[in-house]
Amino acid sequence: MLGIEIFVFIFGLCIGSFLNVCIYRVPISKSIVYPPSSCPGCGYSIRFYDNIPILSYIWLRGKCRQCRTPISLRYPMVELMSGLFAVCAFLKFGFTGEALVYYVFIITLVVITYIDLDHQIIPDVISIPGIPVFFLAAFAIPGMTWKDSLLGLLAGGGSLYLIAVTYQFVSKKEGMGGGDIKLLAMIGVLIGWKGVLFTIFVASAVGTLIGIIIMVHSRKDMKLAVPFGPFLSIGAMTYIFFGDMIILWYFGMMNFGGCS
Repeated sequence: MLGIEIFVFIFGLCIGSFLNVCIYRVPISKSIVYPPSSCPGCGYSIRFYDNIPILSYIWLRGKCRQCRTPISLRYPMVELMSGLFAVCAFLKFGFTGEALVYYVFIITLVVITYIDLDHQIIPDVISIPGIPVFFLAAFAIPGMTWKDSLLGLLAGGGSLYLIAVTYQFVSKKEGMGGGDIKLLAMIGVLIGWKGVLFTIFVASAVGTLIGIIIMVHSRKDMKLAVPFGPFLSIGAMTYIFFGDMIILWYFGMMNFGGCS
């Protein structure tokens, strides 16, 4: 059994290497297939033996072989995250189509998260095609129906759109971006309207906490902009792995608190 988990982990590491390419190239509208990976500093074409997930980074001590330009620690971190998520999906759902769908969904959220952190955008080239793709993929999820996916789409995209319109009407300023709306619509088609509500709650709670910490630490004003996409991704991932457990715990606490 451990051998399968190791294989799944290595598979996830390799996928993580590709995710790094997507994170870097998608926002600048560059092909994710060609040309081959190269050092952004000197343009040195990275050889296959310098592109082994995590190990090459350690071997090269985090620097380009040619020009010795430092390589961001993010690269092995994304690879490690991808490997760990692959193992988590396998342990949670087994060697099934459900596990594969959730894994593809999660690594898509990882790419979106880092792009949003870097550029404060959620590329339409990912979120818009993701809606029909994950709508169809949801049929591999036990218990999910096309009605659940459709309600998730409406609840996800509709709820944030209503919030954005209301905020803009009241404040006369644009608040939530259209990228967040399309992202939550994509999330909704795979995890349904219940997952959307859970995602919004977790994203709001975590986002508020992190926002306060950043503002206190940086001592800036309350208008500091914090991308919301990463928190929506965290909320969706939390629902996939722990949603049922947390919901049962919450209602259990509510029932316990209501007892006399």
